[in-house]
Amino acid sequence: MKKIIEKIKKFEVGLLDKYLLKQLLETFIPGIVIFTTLVFASDQFLYLVKQISNYGIPFKVAFLAILLQLPYVIVFTIPMAVLLAVILTFNKFNKDNEITVMRACGINLRRLAMPVLIFSFAATISSFCLNEFVVPAANTQARNLMLWALMQKNLPQAKSNFSFKEFDVNKRLKRLFYINKYDKKKLEGVTVLDLSKTDVIQVMQAKHAEAKPDKWRFYEAVNYTISKDGKVLNTAVFKESDLNTSFNLTKLQKLHKAGELNFFALSSYINKVKDKEKNNPEFSELKIKLYEKISLPATCFLISIIGIPLAITPPRTRFNRGLLFSVLIIFCYYIMRAVSTSLGEAQILHPFISAWLPNFIILSTGCFLFYRKEFLVK
Repeated sequence: MKKIIEKIKKFEVGLLDKYLLKQLLETFIPGIVIFTTLVFASDQFLYLVKQISNYGIPFKVAFLAILLQLPYVIVFTIPMAVLLAVILTFNKFNKDNEITVMRACGINLRRLAMPVLIFSFAATISSFCLNEFVVPAANTQARNLMLWALMQKNLPQAKSNFSFKEFDVNKRLKRLFYINKYDKKKLEGVTVLDLSKTDVIQVMQAKHAEAKPDKWRFYEAVNYTISKDGKVLNTAVFKESDLNTSFNLTKLQKLHKAGELNFFALSSYINKVKDKEKNNPEFSELKIKLYEKISLPATCFLISIIGIPLAITPPRTRFNRGLLFSVLIIFCYYIMRAVSTSLGEAQILHPFISAWLPNFIILSTGCFLFYRKEFLVK
């Protein structure tokens, strides 16, 4: 008889777990869509406008590069969706007095938290796999696409007699390029009006040229240096001449090195360069990125602990305080992460502490609130 009763209890608990997991999943998926859309509508849209206005990248290329950033954005929004799912699910249970009924049946808050921890752990594993295998490949493709677009400098294929402008950081005209013909990645009849110097104007004319990753190379070129009053101060003839532009693609190739490597590849890369780059501030940034590849997915698990006590509000409360608190927690968490990362990059904090400090704060706060809520509910 006792065995039968134990089996019935296990069966009832299994149904409860399935019920909770179903409710969490039904809220989690819309949360991912909502938060990802919000991030894309704000941050990524500004990035799109910047690439088009500052670098002259075609809209289709810039938009495709943004789509390739989607996996990276999802990794950031998964913790938000987990917290939202926990808050809304337990708030619904609390509002419908389901938690009161469950506790009357001998199910405490710690037991109710088990399906949530299982769900958040699965979200952590999914986030880690996405960040480990999909994000590096997508970032690499996005970088290659941007390199290709910048190297082309938005030059239209098989077109004659056209010009385009290059601006400095203050949006002032820096250089004016005129190309007689561009076909099959070859520039013919190139004239460059260089206004980057305040006292003189330089005019370069070349029979043909080609675009390099960090510069343009001119062949059979003549460079005229002209004063402000129109006098030719100097004339120089070159078989080859290089012109550095603001589109330094070599630097761009190194810009997202950490984002294009998974945890193990980045760890191997850091061990390889640590002797040479040990005192370089960029080395600290790489180590922070390495630790964040673990700490960011782990946020999914840790942040769920704080969601349960916040969702259980007093029965007479007229508004959802838990939902309000969840928005504040998400905001404060990413503010803490930004500040902590900045302190780590400035070498004020150790890279490990910089990457994990927000998680430690979330964990300690969640454990305190959970213990307090469990103690008060009894």
